[in-house]
Amino acid sequence: MHAKSAHATPPSMSKPFWESVAVAATHCGSGCALADLVVEWSVLAIPVVLFRSLVFGTWAVEYVIAFIFGIAFQYFTIKPMKQLSPRDALIAALKADSLSLTAWQLGMYGWMAIALFLLFSPAALPKREPTF
Repeated sequence: MHAKSAHATPPSMSKPFWESVAVAATHCGSGCALADLVVEWSVLAIPVVLFRSLVFGTWAVEYVIAFIFGIAFQYFTIKPMKQLSPRDALIAALKADSLSLTAWQLGMYGWMAIALFLLFSPAALPKREPTF
């Protein structure tokens, strides 16, 4: 038997690239989805209007909350894993999630715009119904 090296790569760090990308994407998506669910229900109680549209107002709030959730999820993963200071961990979290989260949200809003404005009307998809 061979003795394990003190500098051996831990199994969690030796994933194939595609698997690391998939994990990062689902991690990002989970923060976005959680924020979207929270905000969609919250704006029923406190509507937000942007450019005279409840849809655009909701999307703006969703993006901000998704960004906060995404950075928080990354922060609490990166800080203990890399043993960074709070400031360095926050910077690393911002670097890790800002672009992917923005891309995820823009893609989702693009599809939602097609669904809401081209395929259906906002009135045809009430938030309290399963079709939403």
